[in-house]
Amino acid sequence: MKKIWGNTRGLKAGQVHRLENLYRRRVPPEYLITPELARDLCQLSQEIQRQIGLMIDRAGKLAYVVVGDAQGIIIPKLLEYRASPGRLRGLRCIHTHLKDESLNQDDLTDLALLRLDAMAAITSDDQGFPRAVFWAHLLPRPEMAQKPYELREKLLPHQLAIEFLDLIQAIEREMGQARPQAKIAKGSEQALLCSVTTMPRKKALDSMAELSELCRSSGIDVVDSLLQIRKEVDSRTLMGSGKLQDLAIRAMQLEVTLIIFDQELNPSQIRSITDQIEIKVIDRTQLILDIFAQRARSKEGKLQVELAQLKYLQPRLVTKNTAMSRLTGGIGGRGPGETKLEINRRRVRDKIHQLEKALIEVQKHRKQQRRQREQKGVPVISIIGYTNAGKSTLLNTLTHSQVLAESRLFATLDPSSRRLRFPRDMEVLITDTVGFIRNLPKDLIVAFRATLEELESADLLLHVIDISNPRHTEQIATVEKLLNELELENIPQVRALNKIDLVDPEALPILAERLQGVPISAKERATLTPLIDKMAFVIERAIDA
Repeated sequence: MKKIWGNTRGLKAGQVHRLENLYRRRVPPEYLITPELARDLCQLSQEIQRQIGLMIDRAGKLAYVVVGDAQGIIIPKLLEYRASPGRLRGLRCIHTHLKDESLNQDDLTDLALLRLDAMAAITSDDQGFPRAVFWAHLLPRPEMAQKPYELREKLLPHQLAIEFLDLIQAIEREMGQARPQAKIAKGSEQALLCSVTTMPRKKALDSMAELSELCRSSGIDVVDSLLQIRKEVDSRTLMGSGKLQDLAIRAMQLEVTLIIFDQELNPSQIRSITDQIEIKVIDRTQLILDIFAQRARSKEGKLQVELAQLKYLQPRLVTKNTAMSRLTGGIGGRGPGETKLEINRRRVRDKIHQLEKALIEVQKHRKQQRRQREQKGVPVISIIGYTNAGKSTLLNTLTHSQVLAESRLFATLDPSSRRLRFPRDMEVLITDTVGFIRNLPKDLIVAFRATLEELESADLLLHVIDISNPRHTEQIATVEKLLNELELENIPQVRALNKIDLVDPEALPILAERLQGVPISAKERATLTPLIDKMAFVIERAIDA
């Protein structure tokens, strides 16, 4: 006999047996519920003074029988029934109300969040005979309405044959027709961005804009965003349970496949949020890790990314949940892989230890290379800057090379080095590095220390700044802060103010003076002569010193 879910404590054996026998019943396709089943359900509910719920599939079989208390029922995890975009779950919830009342907000929220075929509440008199059935179903185009569901006119016990299956199939057909073809074609991730913060609104909006750029860089379509400014962030769910339900319903209306938080979520917050939202949930850190996993090409880069991912994953290996599926599987199976969810903490620690040993070997190899360069006396210039500032484009133009350069965040992950000949026959080695970003995950900084240590041997840091970006002042501060953390602030630095073609020419002299930099367009070699002269001057002075 199938399991009775919920609150069965204190029930008599005969009552439990009658509940179990409900699984034998069947509901014809035209009925929401049969009058006989509604009567038996109400009489048993009145007898035990608890709400009883039935989860009925489209074949008319009872999938779950749930017992609650006098106020409500708790729907179990519906693991065998998945609701894909453009489709409903294939289950309706029919439950009793002990008081003469319609569907409440909890009922309607469950209907929306779980994407049920329908939600119904049966009221009864003192003898347990049904009075009325209040019911609702989801709308085929929820984005067109204020609420994603429609409350239908109540049904009397003799009105329950409503051609229910035909109705639900028609709703699903309209849902499928309403979905944009682009979503169906490639199955690309559709994301809803969310930020819950105490910072000023302008800073919060800037951070959200950057999160949107990160999504674009990862190939994710941003459908909508939600920003909530609070005096204090809820430690459990960031935004509070009511707002979280609103977020989940909004995500359901927009048919997104992913919710991305701008804040880093700790393990308990991930569990609390994913307990209430079935859609995949990740945070800013996971998104950055995912982008790095896409970009890594060299053996070293892959080692560094996997180490960062495992360090992020380690404290979150408490329970298997949907929040981890992107980090450990990713789009196209990037990173450590789905099987990592099953490994225990000890094996993760062992793997981390192996990766750290491998990276120590990488560091030794890099030190040898640096010593060889120092012996040859070739000056080193390292290009640094905020991600997408134009570092790789500048390297290509300076050295006539073909390093990958794209207008997206973290297009370059693995460092590239090229030789460059200055005037007066001076040869230097110029190196491109990974871009910086605000709130760069700590585990990534640690993992990429082997790469960033290349900066220690630099004779000059060429700081590329995208002055067309309205947030360039904050981006400069982020880069300077990271340089201080790496104890590199004493290395001579030249600022290249890039993308002058996108800036008002009259404002350029003021910007150059304020930022103490050399204006350039990384795409136009003709604009680079003053920068080359400035770098040559600083290098010569450093050598003479």
